[in-house]
Amino acid sequence: MPKKLLDGKVALITGAGRGIGRDFALAFATAGAKVLINDLGGSTNGEGKDHRPALEVAKEIDDAGGSAAVNFDDVSDHHAAENMVNQAIQEFGCLDIVINNAGILRDVIFHKMTEEDWDSVISVHLKGSFNVSRAAASIFRKKSAGAFVHMTSTSGLIGNYGQANYSAAKLGIVGLSKSIALDMSRFNVRSNCIAPFAWSRMIGTIPVTDEKSKNRVEKLKTMTTSKIAPIAVALCSDKSKVTGQVFSVRNNEVFLMGQSRPIRSIHRSEGWTPETVLTHVIPSMEDNFYDLDRSADVFNWDPV
Repeated sequence: MPKKLLDGKVALITGAGRGIGRDFALAFATAGAKVLINDLGGSTNGEGKDHRPALEVAKEIDDAGGSAAVNFDDVSDHHAAENMVNQAIQEFGCLDIVINNAGILRDVIFHKMTEEDWDSVISVHLKGSFNVSRAAASIFRKKSAGAFVHMTSTSGLIGNYGQANYSAAKLGIVGLSKSIALDMSRFNVRSNCIAPFAWSRMIGTIPVTDEKSKNRVEKLKTMTTSKIAPIAVALCSDKSKVTGQVFSVRNNEVFLMGQSRPIRSIHRSEGWTPETVLTHVIPSMEDNFYDLDRSADVFNWDPV
């Protein structure tokens, strides 16, 4: 039997009970990895607990001849994240891959957003990604190998209405991933991000308020979560040396996303005053200013 791409690897996947995380778990198992399925089993806004989704995914993997275990810890709890990593090692003997996928939504227009709305989303997405990554980093450093994939979003990379908390968390994850890639490259540890386009339980909470938003949701429904998994599997295989990058997957399209770099400069030997900024700097640069685009404005063609 030919060797599979992830034979001998152990993957910890957070938020793996449903949606993208579930398809990641199935794909990683199919590629030969042993999988620790983490899922608190909460609602899309982070409330409640339900162990059934994680257990069902584990059974599906086991029934297909793979190897899986479940974990119900909360990624926003630093000690719980350490427990996940320890469980992976106890169950399977090692840890090679971390997929930071767990997330919740608390969408609300900014002037109505509460501190709880902000804190809860930041805690799961950004702090949760830090917690699990930090717990695994010590293991990866000792073995001089490891791969991280963090889920970001075009809501953070580009923008969206009513998602200040989510957008900030997802753009923060890009900075986290790049820092991990820089700090841990000497230990042969890779870190990348994926911004997915796919119909999932969380995306299903998007309000349909007019014909335009209805059409957008119908297009999203054609993009299945299973389309995201192949690039994650590839990035985590030993055949990939890619690190510090941000990809996006939209049905059958894969994009390499840009990273912030200077696009225009202006120099004045005597320095600047507020007045000369207004009369010289802004007029010279405004042709290069970005519009207030949302993700849907940039990715405005039908999925292919």
